[in-house]
Amino acid sequence: MSIDPVTPAPSGILIEAEDFDDHGGWLLDSQFEVQMGSPYLLAHGLGRPVADATTTIVVPESAAYEVWVRAKDWVASHHPGRFRLSIDGVALETVFGANGQDWSWQSAGRVALREGLTMLALHDLTGFEARCDAIYFARDGVAPPNDVSEKSRAWRRALRGLPEAPIDAGMYDVIVVGGGISGCAAALAAARLGQRVALIHDRPVLGGNASIEIGLMPRGAQGALLKELSERDAHGDIAALSLIEAEPTASVFLQHRIIAAARAGSRIVSVDAVEARSGQERRFTGSMFIDASGVAILGVLGGAKTLFGREARSDYNEPYAPEEADAMHHGNTLFFRTRMADHPVPFPDVPWATEISKDYANLSGQLIKPGLENGPGPMAGDNPSTPEFKFNDGTESFPATHFWEYGQWLDPYTSGEEVRDYLMRALYGTFSNVKRMEPEKYANLEFEWMAFVAAQGEFRRYRGDYVLTENDIREHVRFEDTLIANDGSFCTHCAWRPGEGKYPFRLKDWIFDQRDRQSYEIPFRCLYSANIDNLFAAGKHISVTHIAASATKLMGNGAQHGVAVAAAAYLCNKHATTPRDLRRTRLQELKALVATLTACDHDMESSPPQRKFKAVPG
Repeated sequence: MSIDPVTPAPSGILIEAEDFDDHGGWLLDSQFEVQMGSPYLLAHGLGRPVADATTTIVVPESAAYEVWVRAKDWVASHHPGRFRLSIDGVALETVFGANGQDWSWQSAGRVALREGLTMLALHDLTGFEARCDAIYFARDGVAPPNDVSEKSRAWRRALRGLPEAPIDAGMYDVIVVGGGISGCAAALAAARLGQRVALIHDRPVLGGNASIEIGLMPRGAQGALLKELSERDAHGDIAALSLIEAEPTASVFLQHRIIAAARAGSRIVSVDAVEARSGQERRFTGSMFIDASGVAILGVLGGAKTLFGREARSDYNEPYAPEEADAMHHGNTLFFRTRMADHPVPFPDVPWATEISKDYANLSGQLIKPGLENGPGPMAGDNPSTPEFKFNDGTESFPATHFWEYGQWLDPYTSGEEVRDYLMRALYGTFSNVKRMEPEKYANLEFEWMAFVAAQGEFRRYRGDYVLTENDIREHVRFEDTLIANDGSFCTHCAWRPGEGKYPFRLKDWIFDQRDRQSYEIPFRCLYSANIDNLFAAGKHISVTHIAASATKLMGNGAQHGVAVAAAAYLCNKHATTPRDLRRTRLQELKALVATLTACDHDMESSPPQRKFKAVPG
């Protein structure tokens, strides 16, 4: 490794929290490593301290070491996420997660360590989202780097004994980035066409918003492949992983996050991914790339043309578009479930949460079980200022899970942790309000489960050779390059502007328009990049406007995109051509192949309950 001549080689002992031998009750959270520098351990105890995370390290030399811990005080005014570090059973006096700082290294002073084995333990004090990134025992008196840069990443790699450059992960015919429903469909279809496929996914389980971590039902077009992939086992997990791993030409790389994309001219040639647990970086070389990440990550890293936010009504004459373009996008949603225990369950005071939720005391909109959402929940008091949204001229209402949504005005690429934490505070505060306002009725109420991974909303969308609009869907425009059909309503979430609403975690307005309940066409030109010659898109970030995306974004629709682009990638490899030239010269061959791969029955979404047109806030 080459070292900056003015920077001494790193010394000391670095222990990444994710490398602990036993995580105990702590969870590995790798969602935000690009922004904050690393995965971390999260004490997600729902108000009850979790079991210690423990590990044994080898101390190379008996000496005095300065102890540094990288942590975050996630609500700086109240410090709810506090924890201690123990060394060989002795707890340090310093309490971490209580210094008022965002992600930062905090010194706990010097300790004497003996050569040989030393036991470390992270001891959660609250059960409210304590988080630890790493521990560093320093010999040189120099504070560890806190910035997130290549220099700090090199520092970590050197101390962990990792190579400077990514290791070669191989050459593939098709590389699929993102293991949500659309990515799983693309990977499985490509593998069944005999392509050597790498499916790279940043979570430990497949399914994206349909996964066991989140649990949404895949709505939209219900093709045969979708039904095969999304069948759930007794634990709620979908069948995708076993199906894809059964294909001899497919390889699945879980917990690998894409961090770089290399181009040669107008083609992507490789992508780099880092594995969350080990920190090992791998380089995947490919012929064709399918971005099913939901966040258009290959477009962002590879320089593809993209769209973002809401278009102005004048751009495409869309009835539901705002008069002026803006950066509002669908936010993220956090799912949860409560239950009544058979005994009273205490819950601590959470002033740091009730600052956000104020007096809101309605826990409707629960995930009943994976694949079944929009359930009722306990509520306290009259809650007169926050009724559920009403439909059909105010005559009907239902508890919508997606009303627990936030982040619509924030940068979705850099604010994910802030958005997730805000939603957690809203849920903790609402739960506390329910128990506090009717203590006898809800003495036994407890959280059964709360996701720590938010269902992702809207990010950038690709610009293809065509941008599908609201009017194309509404008017059933026919396209000569149609490959698949999509189903679904316009489902547009409208947020309060910053500082406008009393409860920013609730929607201001919701447009749910079922149109005529007939399927509509998706042209091939919406499924590939306008300026990168070997890049396809599948899922909610295909080439559509914000309003059109509110219908095409459904996971069942994404599965259809995935099958279509898998077929196109196979033919591009077979004929050594680009998506654009494939459309121009071999469109009928492509249509015929897609037809053999899809068996779409065009079922409309089965939930939420059937409503009509525009929600009317109560």
